[in-house]
Amino acid sequence: MQTSNDLKTLLSRIDRRSYPAYKDTRGTYQFPGYVLSIDHVQGDPFASPSKVSIHVDGRQAGFPKELYRLPCQRIALQDELTRRFGKQANQASFQAKGSGHSGLISISRCGQEVLERTACRLNPNTGGLILRLEVGFPANGRTINARELEKILFDLLPRCVENTLFYRNLNPAHLQAIADLAEDQQYIRDALPQMGLCAFVADGSILPRASGVSSLPMKEAVPFRSPQELSVTLDLPHRGKLTGMGIRQGVTLIVGGGYHGKSTLLKALELGVYNHIAGDGREYVITDESAVKIRSEDGRSIRRTDISMFINDLPNGKNTTAFTTEDASGSTSQAANVVEAMEAGTSLLLIDEDTSATNFMVRDELMQRVIHRDMEPITPFIDRVRELYEVHGISTILVAGSSGAYFHVADSILQMDRYVPKDITALAKQEAAAFPVSATSLLTALLPSFKRCPTPSPEFRGDRIKLKSLGRDGVSINRETIDLRYVEQLRDGEQSAALGYAMVYAQQHLMDGRHTLRQIAAELEALLDEKGLESLCGGRSGVPFLARPRTQELFACFNRYRDLQL
Repeated sequence: MQTSNDLKTLLSRIDRRSYPAYKDTRGTYQFPGYVLSIDHVQGDPFASPSKVSIHVDGRQAGFPKELYRLPCQRIALQDELTRRFGKQANQASFQAKGSGHSGLISISRCGQEVLERTACRLNPNTGGLILRLEVGFPANGRTINARELEKILFDLLPRCVENTLFYRNLNPAHLQAIADLAEDQQYIRDALPQMGLCAFVADGSILPRASGVSSLPMKEAVPFRSPQELSVTLDLPHRGKLTGMGIRQGVTLIVGGGYHGKSTLLKALELGVYNHIAGDGREYVITDESAVKIRSEDGRSIRRTDISMFINDLPNGKNTTAFTTEDASGSTSQAANVVEAMEAGTSLLLIDEDTSATNFMVRDELMQRVIHRDMEPITPFIDRVRELYEVHGISTILVAGSSGAYFHVADSILQMDRYVPKDITALAKQEAAAFPVSATSLLTALLPSFKRCPTPSPEFRGDRIKLKSLGRDGVSINRETIDLRYVEQLRDGEQSAALGYAMVYAQQHLMDGRHTLRQIAAELEALLDEKGLESLCGGRSGVPFLARPRTQELFACFNRYRDLQL
């Protein structure tokens, strides 16, 4: 390892040379209190910025172990340090001048959710920190401006590090509150199945967002209040007693007029699989961590998926126990989404009538009289929703605004009235009794087959694989784009990037035609638990910004990959 003085000498030597001479700076340098590592140097000032990392020894960082005793606390602390460094970096960015990206200092941009990221990683054993960032190495045209880089590395960056990565310079009470919130959130998540619940929404939560393009809480929004019939009280380790609505396992229907908050509640539940930062308004909206939002997805590809639970006896004779198509219809895509969620191990389905295929969700009695059941290959979701719960232990929360068909099969019925929930189960059941439905004698469906064993594509031999994140819309691998626009629980483009790296890793190391997708996903999860997101990158110089997706999104990405060899 070299010293910071060595770096200064080197910068003086390469000043005003052509830009590629910056490559000489790659290496590690000891600075007071931390190690600076220049991991990857950009090719020119207009290329993607250089990748730099800061390494702080556990004794220097000084964070008490009680702040990261639990994995959820460690992730919350990493998230807070990333946010703090990001604010400092924004102030310091472009104070050094030059062409292209010269002077840029940037790190992951965190949203309202608390995600595990490569941007900041704390070693739970030693307390040591690694913080990864991007720096635009300054140039005039394509000529090195080493004096401006010296300003960044010896003035601006040390200030950012000093103000964010050392416990002695931070507010202990604030950090303790973050750790306590994370532990309370995990306590609720762990308590849900023990209480027979699949979700919890605390009284006083702010569910509406500022706008369709902002995830900040809406000002002057109506605070959430649980109906008395569904009210439960939890005794949290730090917050103490907290009262809110407990949504019971089974089938829950959310109804109400337009713009009264049905979809807003469902959206909050959909994102309740993640912890949220203090002040978000949804800190104590906690959903079963395996919950999957289900919708129709016209045009998606389906690979050898057993959708016979819902679709059978197609007129063209196509096999629905290993259904394959490049251009799925609304009903076949939604059927596949349900079965794939089962394969991914979900215990809760979240469905909004507005984004569902009508013929998949329900067939009214008049239609059944005109078009006999024997002529309809689709078994609608309404005929399987009880079975999903009673046989497979999978609950459903469904938003409906135009059809009362689900009143008969729901265990609980909530009406949203001006963003205030009311339990109308008894009233709805009484009214439904006046509209009896014809008894159906469906046989219990066979458990779908989950024995799909992918083989590696020839394109993944060697190391020259082009991978590009498209934000939350998807990821491009070589010439194939994986469309993730309708995987609605993805919250960050860095999660999409991580999914891309996971696809490549699985192709190169795990797919052999003998392991099922379930086994491959389990091996990927074990790898991430043990070695972190960095392990997906194959030892490349300069670890990219990645955020950890859930197992459910991992399956969703596999299932939308048109080049997957099954």
